[in-house]
Amino acid sequence: MEKDLKSMSRKDLEKLLSDVKKALQAAQSRERRAARKAAQKAAAEYGFSLNDLAEEAPAPKKAKKPRKAATGPKSKPQFANPENPSQTWTGKGRQPNWFRAQVEKGSDPETMRL
Repeated sequence: MEKDLKSMSRKDLEKLLSDVKKALQAAQSRERRAARKAAQKAAAEYGFSLNDLAEEAPAPKKAKKPRKAATGPKSKPQFANPENPSQTWTGKGRQPNWFRAQVEKGSDPETMRL
């Protein structure tokens, strides 16, 4: 059943595409019916119906609301890099690499304070 698609006209290709889509929908319907029958059979082995099991399904979890960012004032920089004054640090959180490097060189942190 192999067809030479390159030699087919656009109209024939569109017809083939339509037929394939219909065949896919029919196959999906058949598989859905078969799956439902298998599920009903499995539930019946334990004495339940699919409706009984569907009622016991856990309720979907509520979507979490996104957390709002803190709207308080930003902290002012407390320290500046003596080699590049545009690099600043508030003194909160992780120490920046430039600050750590200056301290390792022997600089006093107070000399970098603004």
